[in-house]
Amino acid sequence: MKRIFLFILTNVLVVAVLGVVASLLGVNRFLTSNGLNLGALLGFALIMGFGGAIISLLISKPMAKWTSGVQIIEQPRNADEAWIVDTVRKFADKAGIGMPEVGIFEGEPNAFATGAFKNSALVAVSTGLLRGMTRDEIEAVIGHEVAHIANGDMVTMTLIQGVMNTFVVFISRIVGYAVDSFLRKNDEQSSGPGIGYYVTTIVMDIVLGFAAAMVVAWFSRQREFRADAGAAQLMGRKQPMMNALARLGGMTPGELPKSVAAMGIAGGIGQLFSTHPPIEQRIAALQANNGQ
Repeated sequence: MKRIFLFILTNVLVVAVLGVVASLLGVNRFLTSNGLNLGALLGFALIMGFGGAIISLLISKPMAKWTSGVQIIEQPRNADEAWIVDTVRKFADKAGIGMPEVGIFEGEPNAFATGAFKNSALVAVSTGLLRGMTRDEIEAVIGHEVAHIANGDMVTMTLIQGVMNTFVVFISRIVGYAVDSFLRKNDEQSSGPGIGYYVTTIVMDIVLGFAAAMVVAWFSRQREFRADAGAAQLMGRKQPMMNALARLGGMTPGELPKSVAAMGIAGGIGQLFSTHPPIEQRIAALQANNGQ
């Protein structure tokens, strides 16, 4: 569960930094100087929301490499590494995307794909996955990650995250302004936002941020079904993907850095914040697929 959790965490941190910078520049005072300016607030929320999501997308690949300790295969050192690179290249060609970077990281069974652009992405698999699966199953997992790239899932999740960020920033500041106005209704001397505004917006950012994370996680779960089907299509048969999922169901999936969680192969626990559907549901969806 590596790709989306890391993406969401990075996004939260970026938006928080943007919020601090906006406060230092006096943007909040401008928005509330003559009553709450809803038009200016919406523009501010859009810049903050989509700005944070886009920055998170652009740094997703270097962040994934750093947090996971991915070793990029520049030149295969053995037959296994050569096979992994060839498999990624085969699927990338079939999917019509540029050859991604290929890497390996130490850890329990998992894999992920990330990157801002289809033609310059990253596919990484763990040593635990390579040790614990057959080649057919590993090939299916790689196909799943390449399907994520071909489907443009990182861009899709960025757009969804941007919308959610905008909602959080916009609503939290409206509530913050209302609370601040109530607390200072008898104070005619002060101008600009007060402590009530800042405290309320921080609290609302956190509360609404959790709600937004549930929405993003729901969309992520839907993309997993599509990536499973994409892997079956790339391989020309669905059984290897079903076998890989079944094997993962009996494994302890490696915990991935939170910025790349949703692009991981590991199954979720079916909870509201899970970026992956339960493995049983994913296998059932493949079985119901009329493909091979």
